[in-house]
Amino acid sequence: MRHTRKDVTERTQREFRQLDRLVKRLKPADWRRHVPRPETKDPWTVKDALAHILYWKEHSARVFRGEKRPAEMKGLDVNQSNALIYRRWRTRRPADVVAWHRRVQAEVIQTLKTRPDDWFGGKERGPSWPGDFDGHSAWHRVRDIEAALVGRQSLQRK
Repeated sequence: MRHTRKDVTERTQREFRQLDRLVKRLKPADWRRHVPRPETKDPWTVKDALAHILYWKEHSARVFRGEKRPAEMKGLDVNQSNALIYRRWRTRRPADVVAWHRRVQAEVIQTLKTRPDDWFGGKERGPSWPGDFDGHSAWHRVRDIEAALVGRQSLQRK
């Protein structure tokens, strides 16, 4: 399918708003809640899941701008990259992750604004493209963050 700047930007902003509403409702203890993960994976918390979402949004924006990966990420596969993101952000304060969340969104929107129109619709792409801006974020928002908060009263007041 062919995409438009308007469609991609609207989907990106819609997912950001949903994620941001959830982030704003998190209590201090929520950031430390573990998300459902296989025992063979790093034991992510809500904070780690958000950091994961943000890294991949930032990564996609960087790729779309034609920039190279950071040196420490070169040559790593997805699992190795995810492990590095986890190690880098797991000891950071939730406030640092929230600030990054807002900064990355601004970068993503600016990146979308600067891409030429034909970049969006110039070739066939899957319906979820670019996945990291909405689909990937939504998947982790629901499967990780919301799942970790099940039963918490404030989550039920959507």
